[in-house]
Amino acid sequence: MSVLAIQLPPRERAGPRATAHDAATGPRPPTQWNYVLSADGRGVTRSGTAATALLPRAAQVVLVLGEGDVSWHRIDIPKAPPARLRAALLGVLEEGLLDEDETLHFALAPGAVAGASGWVAVTHKPWLAATLAALEDAGVGVDRVVGAGMPGGSARGHFFVVDTLAQPMPCLTLAREDGALCVRLAGALARALQPEPGTAVRWTATPAAAAAAERWLGAPVALMGEAERTLEATQGTLNLRQFDLAAHRRGTRALREAGKRFLSAEWRAVRLGLVALVVLQLVGLNAWAWHQQRAIAAKRSAMTALLKAAHPGVRAVLDAPVQMQRETERLRAAAGRPGDGDLEAVLGAAALAWPDGQGPVQALRFESGQLTLAAPGWGEPQMTPLRERLRSTGYEADLAEGMISVRRAAAAAGALAKGGR
Repeated sequence: MSVLAIQLPPRERAGPRATAHDAATGPRPPTQWNYVLSADGRGVTRSGTAATALLPRAAQVVLVLGEGDVSWHRIDIPKAPPARLRAALLGVLEEGLLDEDETLHFALAPGAVAGASGWVAVTHKPWLAATLAALEDAGVGVDRVVGAGMPGGSARGHFFVVDTLAQPMPCLTLAREDGALCVRLAGALARALQPEPGTAVRWTATPAAAAAAERWLGAPVALMGEAERTLEATQGTLNLRQFDLAAHRRGTRALREAGKRFLSAEWRAVRLGLVALVVLQLVGLNAWAWHQQRAIAAKRSAMTALLKAAHPGVRAVLDAPVQMQRETERLRAAAGRPGDGDLEAVLGAAALAWPDGQGPVQALRFESGQLTLAAPGWGEPQMTPLRERLRSTGYEADLAEGMISVRRAAAAAGALAKGGR
């Protein structure tokens, strides 16, 4: 999965040069961004600087904060509902923080569990919120926010240079099991934090800081460019977008997030399985359709053979069932046998179903398979037993204006009509 890592410059701290206008307008995000594009999320494909609208597109966008812009604190994670967790974290960390409450943003490290000891990241909220808003207003949705270094795992030390108004200042980011912090290389604090000789530490340095790092360590240091360092920070599952800075997962953004996850490397096996399933379904459906076509063709051949055997006079077979019904009706009529729709059959059914105690009809008429009987004075009390008896023999009756109409039931009549076409 492609990754676009956007490097956020170090936050400018308020100093003697800060004006009242700067304090009123708040932090101003940069107009040019240093970025690193990786096609697979592991190696640098391209890096450079671009305006917000010209940033490359990628499946995942990660904002990487500066080396010294995130502080880490190990505390006992308070047991609180999600809506009150930030306030609970503030209550625990309040004494160890110097900034005002409203300027602080908290985020839990991966694996932090309520009631157990865990790491909490703290950064400047207005500065981060303004940066996220500037990017997203320009159509760049930030999926994750990470820091350049976090505690845990093997010890790591990275040397880099911060450009100041006076002169470049070498700095060190040191991340260990017991914490992570960024300090100036010149000073007693960095020496006090230097690991004991023989401690396994992975030391890296940017090209600009390599000479100062080797003098400080007294040993060679592996070079790591800014692009590689920025991309390295995107590894793992850390995401500082939590609480009120969490990404909104609604509407099209939720669909986009689902699409990104589905196209990620972790879901590759699922995608291959779905493709294989679709292919198998298509092959199976085509095989089943071919089998059904053969079965239908075999049945048609059997009906055609039966028609020709039973009625040798039929030469051209167009619709075997219809032609067989027609020929059978023709032979029945030629033999003088009544059919279900003939007068004899309908009259016999009416005679068997005639209610007890009712006198003979005064007149009758037969046409098109329907027998009409004159029954003046009849109503529903007389028609109900007649209908029930006719229904058991496959006939039905209606009463209208003193006339009873008897005919084959609808299902049987439909079959007869089909056979007579």
